[in-house]
Amino acid sequence: MDSGAQCYRRYLDGDDDAFVGIINEYKVELTMYLRTVTGDIVRAEELMEDTFAKLFIKKPRFGGKSTFKTWLYAIARNMAIDDMRRRSRISPTPPDELEIADEEENVEDSYIKDERKRALHRALGELSPDYRQTLYLFYFEEMSMAEIASVMKKSRVQVNNLLSRGRAALKKKLESEGFVYEDK
Repeated sequence: MDSGAQCYRRYLDGDDDAFVGIINEYKVELTMYLRTVTGDIVRAEELMEDTFAKLFIKKPRFGGKSTFKTWLYAIARNMAIDDMRRRSRISPTPPDELEIADEEENVEDSYIKDERKRALHRALGELSPDYRQTLYLFYFEEMSMAEIASVMKKSRVQVNNLLSRGRAALKKKLESEGFVYEDK
């Protein structure tokens, strides 16, 4: 039986100092592991604390089928996954990151983004009306092919062709202006 398992057994038997030993032995490594799961050191530290809190409060049973460390990491991983699922339902970007992004954005980045938007709108304006309208409805209004066909009084096949040809024309126009196109 490893020392973590021994400390946990002592804790379950009423020795609170044994739990402090578990925390001291595993907190740094567990935090670094959780950082690889979450990609965020602050969130990893919070989840490490939550993992130890769960052990302290709920006192889950350690069956001994694996090492104590493996068992502890599995609990922490499951908590991290649950946390990420919960956060993804709430907001695609955590509020902390939104604040940081706003603070870090500088004038040069803002200018470059604005210039790219102007180049895109300028290139769109130079396309044929059908291409321009199809691209606008699809990308900016996020309409489906059926909705676009209804709006433009065209068939779905015609809309699909206009969208495909419009993309190609827009790409060609932007590349001729020096815009770098990235396939994603």
